[in-house]
Amino acid sequence: MNRKNILKMAIATGCLVLSAGLALSAQDKYSAKVPGGLAMSEFKGFEGWHAISMSASDRAVAVIVGNPTMIGAYRAGIPANGKPVPDGAKMAKIHWLPKANAAFPDAKVPGSLLNVDFMVKDSKRFADVGGWGYAVFDYEASSDTFKPGTLAGKPPQGNDAKCGVTCHNKAKDTDYVFTEYGKR
Repeated sequence: MNRKNILKMAIATGCLVLSAGLALSAQDKYSAKVPGGLAMSEFKGFEGWHAISMSASDRAVAVIVGNPTMIGAYRAGIPANGKPVPDGAKMAKIHWLPKANAAFPDAKVPGSLLNVDFMVKDSKRFADVGGWGYAVFDYEASSDTFKPGTLAGKPPQGNDAKCGVTCHNKAKDTDYVFTEYGKR
């Protein structure tokens, strides 16, 4: 082989290795799993779910999104209609550090990603905690990956599928869901 062909093969091999590395790093996002069974892969596609609501504090801004089952439940009148959320409903709450909007400094917009919280309704799998499973995944910017939340986090989070039950017991009357669906 001449040097030109060797160079072409080296470049092609490098491109393949880079592509494989990018594919593997994209898969890493969904490989995180909390003890007790909830995996980030159960919420694949959450980035494209419809918005339910938002929240903001000095510490974080967030958007709460729902899968089609959850959005359908809200549109059917949950929680005001008194019915339980159907099995298969899923919600994600994506938290960012707040930053000032460049054009409107009084407005806060998403800055660096902090974490993603998940809820899934499965009345058989999570019968002992009101039918809901919970997960918190903290974002690691340095590795562009997620890991289960811990008690060392801010705020402290249990890192099993029941981590949200204590807090969500306050919303027992609305099937453990705090978030109201904003009028459209």
